[in-house]
Amino acid sequence: MIGAAGPVTGQLASLGEQSLAGVRQAVADINERGGLLGQKLELVVGDDACDPKQAVAVANLMVSKRVAFVAGHLCSGASIPAAAVYAEEGVVMISPASTSPALTETGSSLIFRVCGRDDRQGAIAGAFLAERFAGRPIAILHDRSTYGKGLADAARETLHKAGGREAIYEAITPGEKDFAALVAKLKQTGIAAVFLGGYHTEAGLILRQMREQQLEAALVGGDSLVVREFWSIAGEAAENAYFSFVADPRRSPAAAAVLARFASAGVAADGYVLYSYAAVEAWALAAAKAGTTDPAAVARVLHGESFATVIGTLRFDAKGDVDLPAFAIYRWSKGDYAQIDAAP
Repeated sequence: MIGAAGPVTGQLASLGEQSLAGVRQAVADINERGGLLGQKLELVVGDDACDPKQAVAVANLMVSKRVAFVAGHLCSGASIPAAAVYAEEGVVMISPASTSPALTETGSSLIFRVCGRDDRQGAIAGAFLAERFAGRPIAILHDRSTYGKGLADAARETLHKAGGREAIYEAITPGEKDFAALVAKLKQTGIAAVFLGGYHTEAGLILRQMREQQLEAALVGGDSLVVREFWSIAGEAAENAYFSFVADPRRSPAAAAVLARFASAGVAADGYVLYSYAAVEAWALAAAKAGTTDPAAVARVLHGESFATVIGTLRFDAKGDVDLPAFAIYRWSKGDYAQIDAAP
């Protein structure tokens, strides 16, 4: 039995939908091939709503169900306390989306991720800000979350190293709907670019209200803007919004067969869909190599081998991080997003 954990409900449920789509397809594909070690995989789903307390409750539920592995959690603020439970109780966790460096800095051999870290993501975002908006006023905002503030501070650090300085550094309140006062301040300051360390819900609202007040500043965000709900919230205001995200695995030949299966099921393999698939895939390959689903044995294989997955060949370091994939900059246009390799 394995688990999948993330926001099934709440304002970040669209991220959870991506993750569950990937996990369920991976489980279905493994079972179609005869299962793992002669047994079909059973899946338990836990809803943490990206809330730390709920994440701990989900982690304890997974332990009580005797799962050998959890694909999740997604939001760093939920993943970190959940990971403490799994490390204590002996369960392998592989997050497809939690980018806070703190997740893998605890010394546990059981905690992994298949995505990048915010210290690397922030460097890409900060360099983009420094190059694209050199000499122009920049605002850096964050939502006080583990993920959002960590990403904003990493981008800010890189901007400073490049010789830039932000004109505004400020926190917003998650769940807030009216950003009129903030937008007025941004407009009065002549802001050319707004970097938001936070989630797509607030990003979409801020951007829409910026355009309503005729502020044409660019919005740059992190990987949480990779959901189509961002466009639904911001509408046409999202045209040419930028965000950082791990390099697009849909470009890889290794993803072609899985992408075809998603397409035949009517599922768009957006955002973290393939990363969640790869989390299950890497664990299953390690369990097959170990000849057991015992977490300690599987963790040793995960730390010692390379794994050919749908997002490329993964190798975990001593902390549980991967050197793949690198981060890149994406741009929203006409309701879709694409990785950009050069300035438009």
